[in-house]
Amino acid sequence: MPLEIAPSAVLEPAPTVPEPDPMSVDTEFKSDLLRTMQARGYIHQITHPVELDEAASTGTVTGYIGFDATASSLHVGSLIQIMMLRRLQQAGHKPIVLMGGGTTKVGDPTDKDQSRPLLSEAQIQSNIDSIQAVFAKFLTFGDGPTDAVMVNNADWLDKLGYVQFLREFGVHFTINRMLSFESVKLRLEREQPMTFLEFNYMLMQATDFLELERNFGCVLQMGGSDQWGNILNGVELIRRVDQKPSFGLTTPLLSTASGQKMGKTVGGAVWLNADMRSPYDYWQFWRNTEDADVGRFMRLFTDLPLEEVARYEAMEGAAINDAKKVLANEATRMLHGQAAADAAAEAARVAFEVGSVSADMPTLEVAAADLEAGIVLAALAVDAGLATSRGEARRLAQGGGLRINDLAEVDGARIISRGDLVDGVIKLAAGKKKLVLIKPV
Repeated sequence: MPLEIAPSAVLEPAPTVPEPDPMSVDTEFKSDLLRTMQARGYIHQITHPVELDEAASTGTVTGYIGFDATASSLHVGSLIQIMMLRRLQQAGHKPIVLMGGGTTKVGDPTDKDQSRPLLSEAQIQSNIDSIQAVFAKFLTFGDGPTDAVMVNNADWLDKLGYVQFLREFGVHFTINRMLSFESVKLRLEREQPMTFLEFNYMLMQATDFLELERNFGCVLQMGGSDQWGNILNGVELIRRVDQKPSFGLTTPLLSTASGQKMGKTVGGAVWLNADMRSPYDYWQFWRNTEDADVGRFMRLFTDLPLEEVARYEAMEGAAINDAKKVLANEATRMLHGQAAADAAAEAARVAFEVGSVSADMPTLEVAAADLEAGIVLAALAVDAGLATSRGEARRLAQGGGLRINDLAEVDGARIISRGDLVDGVIKLAAGKKKLVLIKPV
């Protein structure tokens, strides 16, 4: 049913919503939920920490996170959000996975300099169908009081007429307030245009929260810190219109110790769907974690006990590599299953410790005719995802970082041909941790 707000609710003065206390996240929480979130490093901001802590201590909290369907797979950048829902359920509360079938039609402008390409309804639905299976790896779905549910905001947003939407929700948001949010300010400061379509996104997200509060008793919205402004809008809307408790919680935006955005690699995004990134490549992503990030990523992305994490975190020198393997095994097992994690670990051992090859290693198929004619090493390294450009590949070779069949090759212009095949493949490696088999077809 479309959302309905009584006319009197529109005309009544909106109650003041307390500003979040940024220091409150350092307090000692009494609920298992917030203690776990805090200890594992998920908390950046909370709107009403004392109220939320009390609610989580005395009853079941229903919380949600929204995921727009802009691609056919989520990537590692979304994994922390999925893990937050997992922590919610592990603490005895109810998670809602909100698929953005409606909001994807608009596109979230947060942290973007340009408008997202508009997708057709068929493309959006295809993406949702492809994405949703991942959540079953991390959450238990069902009809129980703490079982996860999945909903699609197209079910209510598509039914709202534009005038109805403006009359029912537009009166609760001021342009002054909307312009104050970082997601809007940064876009305007960089003199990048923001369409009126995108400007409506934050109202749509607030509407989602109100819908979930009314139909599922949802009181908590979670997300990355870049979503803080959008989350605040939903919290304020519920408290003004329905006069009910509602809360927002954000996690820090993740980057590696060296400052690289989480989930970005030379080969592109680290996708969660196995058909877009193999379990072996996924395992290798975690195995290549920077030393300083091992403990933090174990806390965020695995279920390892904190005492065990502290032990791994204290490792130094070559021993830290053992901790990285544990991280890779645990993260891969959670997403792809134990068998896939074991196979990936064994393939890596065979490749880098024994020097042999395995069917589980990432493979780049090239046309046999192209290999017969010869392929420039630098170009092949780019195609294999070992470098972002030919120039980078040449520099990598000059520094001794490229290897062909376990032998260093310093000339990026070297021609790779059928003569380099060993048992039907060519081992192409960058550094000590990245390897791709080249296979003619």
